[in-house]
Amino acid sequence: MEFDKIKNKGQARLFRNDYMEMMTKTHPIVVYCMYFPVIAFMLYYGSASKGISVGAELLLFISGIAFWTLFEYVMHRYLFHMFVESERAKKFVYTLHGVHHEYPRDKERLFMPPVPSIIVSSIIFSLMYFLMGWKALSFFPGFLFGYIAYGSMHYAIHAFAPPKFLKALWRNHHLHHYKAPDKGFGVSSVLWDVVFRTVPKKEEA
Repeated sequence: MEFDKIKNKGQARLFRNDYMEMMTKTHPIVVYCMYFPVIAFMLYYGSASKGISVGAELLLFISGIAFWTLFEYVMHRYLFHMFVESERAKKFVYTLHGVHHEYPRDKERLFMPPVPSIIVSSIIFSLMYFLMGWKALSFFPGFLFGYIAYGSMHYAIHAFAPPKFLKALWRNHHLHHYKAPDKGFGVSSVLWDVVFRTVPKKEEA
């Protein structure tokens, strides 16, 4: 996914229809207002109504966060950066993620917009419930929290200067955007880049 010129100012137009175009944008506060109540309710309901112990909830919640980091890496590497041939598929990949690489500082497209986010998260929760039953009430909130942490980190990387203790994450993601798009797929963590050997090299900086 390469462009003749990466644009650090401005914003792409994805749809002619104004309503559809509006649906491609969001702000972090919208995402927080959507999902933090869901996290709180699921954890409460799992404990109060389904008898999930506090210890089990904590373990499942942390496991959900850990699973998110792998999910984030796999989706970023194999879906967002997949190689396609047809023009329709290229447009899909561009709309999904390519637009972010062309306009990396567009703050309105750093989180998934509400409508597709709700659809995708509902499908994921359904799959988790199918696989683990009511334990999903603790596992899925951890997964959602991981997503919020990732989105917040992603927003911060593109909007603010890095704090010293997170400088490596900022560096890796900027290298991913500007010099090594085939590396540095982890945003909230470098763990899976280390495991799968896709950490950008120092000489690429």
